[in-house]
Amino acid sequence: MRLLLFAFLMFISVSVRSQQDKQIMVKGALVRGDSTRKNVALVFTADEWGEGLAVIRKTLKLQNAKASFFFTGRFYRNKSFQKEISKLAGDGHYLGPHSDQHLLYCDWKRRDSLLVSRDSFLVDISQNLAAMAANGLPVQSPHFFIPPYEWWNDSIAAWSKKQGLTLINFTPGIRTNADYSFPEMGAAYKSSDWILLWMKETLAINSTQFNGAIVLIHAGTDPRRKDKFYRQLKTVIHLLNEKGFEFKTVSALLMSQ
Repeated sequence: MRLLLFAFLMFISVSVRSQQDKQIMVKGALVRGDSTRKNVALVFTADEWGEGLAVIRKTLKLQNAKASFFFTGRFYRNKSFQKEISKLAGDGHYLGPHSDQHLLYCDWKRRDSLLVSRDSFLVDISQNLAAMAANGLPVQSPHFFIPPYEWWNDSIAAWSKKQGLTLINFTPGIRTNADYSFPEMGAAYKSSDWILLWMKETLAINSTQFNGAIVLIHAGTDPRRKDKFYRQLKTVIHLLNEKGFEFKTVSALLMSQ
């Protein structure tokens, strides 16, 4: 009997470890779910701009797709966006924190060099969570957190974990997050047509690059960008649907066993 129990426990342990091994972590942050399954998570972030919220919500509703939204505290406090935020919650999407003041946590060139103290980090994230609570939005379980600028290091991941938050970020190599750029940025600018062409070519050549992927799109961008990529959301969903992908919230994508 003991041998049977031991064998069963070992099987469960190996199964869970096997599932976790199919995920990818970078500097303490989860950046991909199960790479063997055709699941994908659409993720939207916002801080200063959020003019695309109504369009995004309507498109998701029409396409019957669930997504995840990560906003800063000042975005949650912005009365211009609160109505749409409440509707997103009512539609069953995942809502989470993105820092309060959109701080840059670490140096762009020397990633190990912190630009915030642990205390300032904790105060900032607590204010973000308080802004959610003030809107009647509980921090959903599991507690995921996308760092501002999508930039962090091991220390930030460790501090987040101690607060019961798990850092996540977009999957490396997925180029949709380039939708923040605008023409004045020169070579760094990527038009919506460029991003869509990249998606079509990637899905045609190697669609498994999207297996378990976290696909980040901005809910609003600098006014200097006229071709807003969130207006292409219907096309994005159709491209992935054609390849058999299912849309999950980050909790469903990263916690499924």
